[in-house]
Amino acid sequence: MELKLLLTQYEWLKNKLEELEAKLDDLLAQIPHVKQVLAMKGIGRDTIAGFLAEVGDINQYRHPKQITKLAGLNLKTNSSGTHIGQTRITKRGRKRLRALLFRVMMPLVAKNSAFRTLHEYYTKRSVNPLKKMQSLIALCNKLIRILFGILQKGHEFSEEKMIQDIPRFAEIPQAA
Repeated sequence: MELKLLLTQYEWLKNKLEELEAKLDDLLAQIPHVKQVLAMKGIGRDTIAGFLAEVGDINQYRHPKQITKLAGLNLKTNSSGTHIGQTRITKRGRKRLRALLFRVMMPLVAKNSAFRTLHEYYTKRSVNPLKKMQSLIALCNKLIRILFGILQKGHEFSEEKMIQDIPRFAEIPQAA
C-alpha cells in the first residue's frame, strides 16, 4: 500500500515538473535575446531563468556594475588607518544570485573554451596571478557583463571577441 502511494506521488510530482518546465519555456520565449544567451556553450535554460528571476527586468539597470553589486561580487578592501588589509568580495546582496553564478561558472570553465582560456590566463599569468577561486569570481563578473550586453543590447556572444578584448592576452597562445 505504501509503495503504491509513493509511486502515485512520484508520478504526480513528475507531471508537475513537466508542466513547470513547459511554463518556463513559454516564459523564456517571451523575453527578447534569450535565444542568443542559450546559444552560449555551458549556459542552460535553468541558468538564464534563475539569473532573470534574481535580477528581474534587465532594462532597469544602466550598467552591469549594478548587477555585480546586487550579487555582492564587488570588491572591498578591509583597511583601518594605515593598515591595508585583504581585498575580498562584499557578499552584500543576493546570495542566491551569487551562488547561481558560481555554480554556473564551474561547468562553463569546463565546457566553454573562452572561459577556460581566461581562467588559465588569470591563474598562470606571470604578474599578479590569481588563485583559482579569485579567478572564478572574476569570471562571474565577466559573465554578468556578457549577459547584460546580450540581454539589454542584443549583442552576439563570440568566444574569439571575448579573448581579443583583452590586449595583454596576445602574448599567450590561444587554446583551440
